Amino acid sequence: MLKKAAYSLGILGTLVVLALRVFDAEPMLAFGISALTILGLAFTLGHATEQLGIAAGPRVGGILNATVGNIGEIIIAGFLINAGEIEVVHASITGSIIGNLLLVVGVSLLVGGLKNGVQQYDAQVTGMNAASLILATIGLIVPATFAFVIGANPETGPGQAGFFRVEAITVGVAGLLLITYCAHMFYYLRSPESPAAHRQEEHAEWSWRTALVVLLGSAAALTAVSEVFVHTLEPTVEALGVSRLFVGVILIPLIGNLAEHVVGVTLAYKNKMDFSLLTSLGSATQIALFAVPVLVFFGLLVGHPLTLVFTPLEVVAVAVSVFIAGYIALDGRSNWVEGLQLTSVYIILGLAFFFLT
Repeated sequence: MLKKAAYSLGILGTLVVLALRVFDAEPMLAFGISALTILGLAFTLGHATEQLGIAAGPRVGGILNATVGNIGEIIIAGFLINAGEIEVVHASITGSIIGNLLLVVGVSLLVGGLKNGVQQYDAQVTGMNAASLILATIGLIVPATFAFVIGANPETGPGQAGFFRVEAITVGVAGLLLITYCAHMFYYLRSPESPAAHRQEEHAEWSWRTALVVLLGSAAALTAVSEVFVHTLEPTVEALGVSRLFVGVILIPLIGNLAEHVVGVTLAYKNKMDFSLLTSLGSATQIALFAVPVLVFFGLLVGHPLTLVFTPLEVVAVAVSVFIAGYIALDGRSNWVEGLQLTSVYIILGLAFFFLT
């Protein structure tokens, strides 16, 4: 029933959003309907990817879920960069990382622990993701610290010379993160698979051809709807009176990353913790090491440079999330209390971003 509702919402919502765009409807109405439509499309996208993942196995399936689950946010971020909304892009990157590490992992451990008790998973794989996320955090801290030291800021800095150096560091860091991500994937795919990954076998509801067609169609619809979502963002934020930072950190990641949120929690409930953590931790790793560099280079291409100069609260939020999620996940065992702890940290950070104007 839920699946049919999501499919219907994605199809009908896309048609309505496109009609609202053509007739230049009220921005808040278009924003709300496009946000709901993105939720439906993200769910459909996630289910199609899950069907492909069943055929490919937990390891490749987890990567597919993380990759396709991030498509929505990458598309939205691309439109935001093209519109010059760099502040919101920074916030959405931050929100995606902390959302996956704290909210998705937290709720997954909470739900899975309440249903199945103490759960086990491959600590070596989670350790690899934790190490990669620590590297990504360093990649955020260094450019931000450098910009602070020399006083370079794209809006209030001492001039183009200082900001050019920040851009150069950003491009260098982005390139290294991308190389590291490729090496991470190469090693991960060639390493022996955990025996726990084959604990249960599941049969796909769709053929791989059907899943692929649905995936591509959903991604195309998501691109069109995301353009309307970004187009109506500015007037909606002004009308609601909330900060752009809160919208970027909380709302956009929740909407754009629904696919892996739903899949990660569902897999934990089914006691498939290896697959669940591959989806959530893998998604955070992919955002930090793959999506961020891609968006940096895309910004250069369209003439709106995206530097890695995040605000102090954004850097602290990512660092805290990486630390506590990595610490909890490294022992290969989880329970519902740990999930509650991660979720609580997410709510604390959410409150801070909400009241920060």
